[in-house]
Amino acid sequence: MRRHDLFHPLPAGWAALLDLRWDAEAQACLRHWRDHDLPLVVSRQACVAAPDAIALGLPAPACWSRRRLALQLPVAQLGRAARLPGLDAVVALLDPAERPAGHRLADALAGASASVRVAGSYGWQRLTGLDYLRPGSDLDLLVEVADAASARAAADLLSAWGGRGAGTGTGTRLDGELIFPSGGAVAWREWSAAEQVLVKRLGGVALEPRAALA
Repeated sequence: MRRHDLFHPLPAGWAALLDLRWDAEAQACLRHWRDHDLPLVVSRQACVAAPDAIALGLPAPACWSRRRLALQLPVAQLGRAARLPGLDAVVALLDPAERPAGHRLADALAGASASVRVAGSYGWQRLTGLDYLRPGSDLDLLVEVADAASARAAADLLSAWGGRGAGTGTGTRLDGELIFPSGGAVAWREWSAAEQVLVKRLGGVALEPRAALA
């Protein structure tokens, strides 16, 4: 289990979540998630209440004030796993002028042996069909790399992203992380710029030497 993994709660899990004391807006959001069989996302596990519990999140769309609901469920109440959408599946949400560059980036990352998923507003809008995007939303990529060489190749490709108006500085901004086989994740811009990098893991965050990840 890693950060950003998705799970669909079992009926008992939804019942337990909806039995908590939520305000009306949060209740409505949770009921929509249950009724439309939408997943929750694994978050950092620093504050779980019980040994068998998993910390989960629900990033709500605009209609529920873009709230971030922090949840916990026992592992036994989690059902099937899922994954955030790939970049090719999200390209249709970009400005039409950016879509060719989006497909080229997806192909280039695949050619560099990097698997890419989309989190953030673009990923969740594609996953749920609900309204997450707003002007200036970043394209938040989770790029799984095999080693240091793969990380360098992926970071170079992300740095070269042009989007709409290539060379003008306009268009969608790329954000996101390089995720290593150990589960450690580093912001791709930081990987390119520093020897000591902030590494995010399931259990927390720490400053580590870049070389230790590869």
